[in-house]
Amino acid sequence: MLIAINTRFLIKDKMGGVGWHNYELCKTLVEQHPEDEFIFLFDRPFDQSFIFADNVKAVFLPPPARRPVLWYLWFEWALPAYFKWAKPDVFLSPDGYCSLRTKVPTVMITHDIAYRHYPDQIPAWALKYNQRNVPRFLERANRILTVSKFGREDILKHYNIDAAKVKVAPNALRGDFNPLSSEEKQAIKFAYADGQDYFFYLGAVHPRKNVHRLIKAFDHFKRATNAPVCLLIAGRFAWQTGDIMEAFQASEYQEDIQFLGYVPDEELSKVLGAAIALAYVSLFEGFGLPILEAMHCEVPILTS
Repeated sequence: MLIAINTRFLIKDKMGGVGWHNYELCKTLVEQHPEDEFIFLFDRPFDQSFIFADNVKAVFLPPPARRPVLWYLWFEWALPAYFKWAKPDVFLSPDGYCSLRTKVPTVMITHDIAYRHYPDQIPAWALKYNQRNVPRFLERANRILTVSKFGREDILKHYNIDAAKVKVAPNALRGDFNPLSSEEKQAIKFAYADGQDYFFYLGAVHPRKNVHRLIKAFDHFKRATNAPVCLLIAGRFAWQTGDIMEAFQASEYQEDIQFLGYVPDEELSKVLGAAIALAYVSLFEGFGLPILEAMHCEVPILTS
């Protein structure tokens, strides 16, 4: 079988939850099915570390699909044109979008439909695209996978599609999230928090993740306890981050709050594993993978 996979979220050192989900999914499929051939479809130059085995062919198809017009050009023109030549047996798209102009059987993974619940927290250009196209993608896909029972029920509640084609395939995690020794924890604390204990947030930084209230809660905690504890925030700044920066600027304890950006892949599980708690108070999640990662590290969790 020839399987084409949308791998545009595989970006070296810049992967969030969806990116890591795609990484583990693609790697496992390739390794467990050496009898099949895979085409990895990138929208920008790719890192060779993503070519997991000899049964993978990587293809770079411009344009880089990061805005509505470019999404449309990539999914509705670049992909169908390539499929006419390559003739894959199935197309797997793990990021909630698919192509409406191809007749190739399509499996689509939908992680959540957060835009339906928090439309004011999504840039207008992305919201308009999702409102118009996500219902069409869900109707077009031959099979829809989602990552939780809640996600499946949410999709079926809001869209009139055949329930039989929506299946649950829960998230798992890669194997490097494990408990740390006391010595390992202390080394990480000195490397990232000047030797102090810290709460850890992991995820994109945008309104739905509730980071601005997390900062305010940290302020209350510091005023009430005066404890020598920091707050480390790891993840990319996404959109509408004004409230987050306002909360940070208004904080009495700015010196105890650090925005780490992307943490190197080889360090991430260690930084999580050395935290006194994961603080993950998102307003809405299809799954919430950092919670599972913290469980495997035996780190306490503050969540909503």
